[in-house]
Amino acid sequence: MNSPTSPVNAMHTPQPLDPLRFLLSGRSLIEASAGTGKTFTIAMLYVRLVLGHDPSNDGMRPLTPPEILVVTFTDAATKELRDRIRARLTEAAAYFQVEPDAVEPLAPGEVDLLHALRGEYPPHEWPACARRLQLAAEWMDEAAVSTIHGWCNRMLREHAFDSDSLFTQTLETDQSELLAEVVRDYWRTFMAPLGAADAATIAERVSGPRDLQKKLRNLIAVAPLLSDASAPTAALEEARDKHARGLAEIKARWQVWPVEMKELLDEARAAGQYVGAHVGQANCDRWLKELSAWANDPLKIEPSLTPTAWGRLTPAELAQYCQHGTPPAHPGFDALMTLRTELAALPTAHGDVLSHAARWVAERFSAEQARRAQMGFDDLLTRLDAALHGPNGERLADIIRSQFPVALIDEFQDTDPVQYRIFNAVYRLADEHEKSALILIGDPKQAIYAFRGADIYTYLAARRSCGTQLYTLAKNFRSTHAMVEATNHCFNVAEQRNEGDGAFLFRSGDGNPVPFINVSAQGRDDAFVVDGVPLRALTAWWLPPGDDNKPLAKTAYIEQMAASCATEMVRLLNLGQRGTAGFVGDDGQRPLRPADMAVLVNNRQEADAIRKALAARNVRTVYLSDKDSVFQSAQAAELQHWLAACADPNDGRLVRTALATSTLGLGWTELDALYSNEMAWEACVLQFRGYRECWRRQGVLPMLRRLLNDFRVPARLLGLHADGAQSVQGGERILTDVLHLAELLQQASTMIEGEHGLIRYLVEQREASEDGNGGGDVRQIRLESDGDLVKVVTIHKSKGLEYPLVFLPFVCAHRPAEAKDLPLKWHDADRMLHVALADADGVLQKVDNERLGEDLRKLYVALTRARYATWIGIAPLKDLERSAIGYLLSGRQPVVAGELERCLEKGLGASANIAVMPAPESGDERLAQQGAEFRHGKARESDCVVREPWWVASYSSMKTIGGGQHAAPDTSSEDGFIEARDAEIEIDDEKAALFAEPARRAPAMQSNARALHDFPRGSDQGSFLHDMLEWAAKQGFDQVATDAQSLREAIARRCSVRGWERWITPLTEWVQQIVSTPLVLNEGHGIRATSIKLSELRTSIAEMEFWLAVHRVDTAAIDQLVREYTLARAERPALESAQLNGMLKGFMDLVFEHEGRYYVADYKSNWLGSDDEAYTAEAMCAQILRSRYDLQYVLYLLALHRLLKARQPDYDYDKHIGGAVYLFLRGLNASTQGVYAERPPRELIERLDALFAGDTDAQLADMEEA
Repeated sequence: MNSPTSPVNAMHTPQPLDPLRFLLSGRSLIEASAGTGKTFTIAMLYVRLVLGHDPSNDGMRPLTPPEILVVTFTDAATKELRDRIRARLTEAAAYFQVEPDAVEPLAPGEVDLLHALRGEYPPHEWPACARRLQLAAEWMDEAAVSTIHGWCNRMLREHAFDSDSLFTQTLETDQSELLAEVVRDYWRTFMAPLGAADAATIAERVSGPRDLQKKLRNLIAVAPLLSDASAPTAALEEARDKHARGLAEIKARWQVWPVEMKELLDEARAAGQYVGAHVGQANCDRWLKELSAWANDPLKIEPSLTPTAWGRLTPAELAQYCQHGTPPAHPGFDALMTLRTELAALPTAHGDVLSHAARWVAERFSAEQARRAQMGFDDLLTRLDAALHGPNGERLADIIRSQFPVALIDEFQDTDPVQYRIFNAVYRLADEHEKSALILIGDPKQAIYAFRGADIYTYLAARRSCGTQLYTLAKNFRSTHAMVEATNHCFNVAEQRNEGDGAFLFRSGDGNPVPFINVSAQGRDDAFVVDGVPLRALTAWWLPPGDDNKPLAKTAYIEQMAASCATEMVRLLNLGQRGTAGFVGDDGQRPLRPADMAVLVNNRQEADAIRKALAARNVRTVYLSDKDSVFQSAQAAELQHWLAACADPNDGRLVRTALATSTLGLGWTELDALYSNEMAWEACVLQFRGYRECWRRQGVLPMLRRLLNDFRVPARLLGLHADGAQSVQGGERILTDVLHLAELLQQASTMIEGEHGLIRYLVEQREASEDGNGGGDVRQIRLESDGDLVKVVTIHKSKGLEYPLVFLPFVCAHRPAEAKDLPLKWHDADRMLHVALADADGVLQKVDNERLGEDLRKLYVALTRARYATWIGIAPLKDLERSAIGYLLSGRQPVVAGELERCLEKGLGASANIAVMPAPESGDERLAQQGAEFRHGKARESDCVVREPWWVASYSSMKTIGGGQHAAPDTSSEDGFIEARDAEIEIDDEKAALFAEPARRAPAMQSNARALHDFPRGSDQGSFLHDMLEWAAKQGFDQVATDAQSLREAIARRCSVRGWERWITPLTEWVQQIVSTPLVLNEGHGIRATSIKLSELRTSIAEMEFWLAVHRVDTAAIDQLVREYTLARAERPALESAQLNGMLKGFMDLVFEHEGRYYVADYKSNWLGSDDEAYTAEAMCAQILRSRYDLQYVLYLLALHRLLKARQPDYDYDKHIGGAVYLFLRGLNASTQGVYAERPPRELIERLDALFAGDTDAQLADMEEA
């Protein structure tokens, strides 16, 4: 809260700043108007501080970067300041490194501050100065250049003892969840116990805890300033009593007035003053009867009158329809105009309830933070402020002041009371001999962040504390002479008006602490020209009034002005492409480009309007002020539908909803065809099951990327038409949001279990974002492009920036303060801050006056952004004088709609640098030939696979020539990869058949194990069969063979979640059959004839994992050995050459012992044909070769060989290794039983063993043979 200080010293006139004579001690203020070189000045003062240069202070010592505190208010500004200061120090060091004899004199009139600074030191000191400056430049990474929050955090940590702070505290960037918890506590404590009537009253304004949290969001910070209200129960009771008394007082008059009003109207009709139904007897009697009934009913709050009645019985309309004479007059007719306002103003408990809730929640929130050792960003300031004003405050201030003898506070116009109290406590400067300085730099004309808590009145208090040490930067280095003069003229219209409050509403009888003072212009060497002629610096467009000279509606203003502005921008850009519009300077002419233009707006609604108008004319834009959370975007809702469908692909409703989302781009015809074709729909469901499998195995981000690519979303969203226009408007924005959300979900998935858990997380984040809890910068919507685009940016975001050309099409759009804009904040005559939660005693008028003052400062910021030219759009809106531009033009006098052009000519037309003209007619001219610049070429593809020198490989990571996978680090389950790879070919063939053939009935279900031929194909189904056999192995094959009920229950659970209920019985019979049937291994391929029954195995291990060390082995050498020793050297796809170095890992489906020999079994769900005849030995061998399963089982047997060699004392390969058994599960009832078995020769395994162990000679020999 501001201290009540009389503005007696507020009128000290600032003196022009001389950067070399400015005092570097004491307290001073530099007021830097827009574009006047503020950052340059800060850097120059920094150079002087490093050198210890202060002619008025002989005792000043040189300072190092860690001793000079520079504070600004954003991280971006911190980085820029640090870089600019470093560059200035380096430049100054170069000046001092020049030999005295080589110094050249300045030309007459030339100003060079570093040259002058060097001249104040004798030449023999120059080398020492250069070293000091260069050292400071190199030291800038440790310089005390920081945001206010960063600096406060550092002080609390470094001076924990003196600030009475905890050594370990957590700085929480998002405390919305803690706040929600405290609000829920409040609701349980005070709202839940309320009776039905009181609860209903509360529900009229607050629907629940979430709604209460939204309403408290802006109140908690000002809770100490709110009235100390009673708890809700007492507040409601008190409000009811006051409301009843107030209502009874109002009704007392109306108990007699309707009768008197009726008599007057009857007399008027009898005298012929009213003819017809407008003021007819039937209507009037009914209306007055309702008023009388309401007045005599103590429970009824408001009379039930129609909108016509509320207006017809008022003096204005009675006079309008009166045929002659004087219309009847009565206090009731006058009172009816304000009756609804009076009723609405009756006391309610709403303000007291919010006040009580805000104070209670603020106190509990603070206590919870302390209990959890947490703090938010604002707490950094309040805790340091409390420490500086606590028992150890003076000692802490002395320590900080000795640590930072000088502080330069940038952007000080955006300070708040807490920040000022901190610096005021540290730099008291009461001792005249103290060698310290507080230098405040700001511009009150640019104080536009009241919504963030900034307080211009605090700035004015600080200004007064500086006494006569006020300085100004008064030369603009940004804009042309004409642009500076046009801006000066706009604000001088109001500043020089005799009546009124000056340009910024601060003029009073005591003076004007925030006057508008003209700035001069340094000027520029270039200019913006069209057809060789410079344009006027400021163009004021005006729109005509609406019908009957009525004010234009705001929506019509935005729509029309957006079209007019876009039309002119396109005209200029097309002229730029033809070379007749651009920037002319000493180095020639540069054509105008879209990136040279910026459109400044107040909010997203205006941004959407101008972006839509420009997009319709083929002009691409980028919105640079999006602070919304990406979870608020439409894409977040669509992503939720996608995830729901992928998590439960058997729910057709969810899949249909996902397919209908706009981002996937399926039209109604495509959707209808898909829904009406049973086979096509089954293929689509199969596709979403694949997404679920990808999600489970690889994560949500890979799954979403696969989905986007399958539906060709990136290609469609980023595509261009032949004329260069985007095929999908805002496509870049949509794709950026989708990928951003996918990335955030992938990060969240590391801490969330399961698909549905992640969906719940997404739902919660969307709800939180709707409540205004964005969650920090990481969730803030990202910039979709940084190309050569027109920039659309809010005025707030544009502060501190500059653009060649600026358009302000909606400059007179404004939003007057409303009673619902809580809290209502205003300052009194003593500049004390007040807060209210209801409009009373003219509060709303005071609040709106401060809103207008801030809008005027926003307008100043907007008009000072352009280097060359600005365009503004003005319309005869209702209450135009309450807008900033309207106030400049007419003071507080209303502007008649039909007189706008004359008002503009009178106010702005007097300047030769301002053009007043009608807004351009909306045209359909489009920007030509823009598309070619944005066409994307084909990306080059690299054949080189880059990997770490040591990595983990697997069988599935080896690529066959023409295959689909490079030898790459293992990242997923091998079986899953193999199933997915093999199923992919089958699915593609199946899809083709499904979409090519008409819909047909699914085959009738068979109730025996032979039905497995009809079991669906795909990686999901293959994994299911694998999982069931793995489950059976872990349960015990013998137990599964005898316990049919447990088996059926296990299969039923797994089938139900997949929608496969009809397969429960066939699959149960199939599992029982495969574990109970003797599987015959025929003699051949190194296999000894035998019969194996899974249920009789006594030693087996399911999913046995292995890791093999591999030392620089070439896959081509492995391939050559396997081809030489297996399957009679039959042809098969060759492996691409790649080096394996590290580990080879894998999982064997089943390892078992039978008759003293050890076997490796692998389950294959490959579909070889529609009946048992397809599963011949030849067909299975062909599949083994095609999929290179030979390589797989050789590697598995090598692993088993190494294991037995290490564990079996008398191990012998020929004696103990039985071989590899591949079970083609769908061929169980074939004559082969779907069994394929082989035992490679001993020599192959031993040569591979030597190769993997790093036997270079063996590897070279194999390569030579190859």
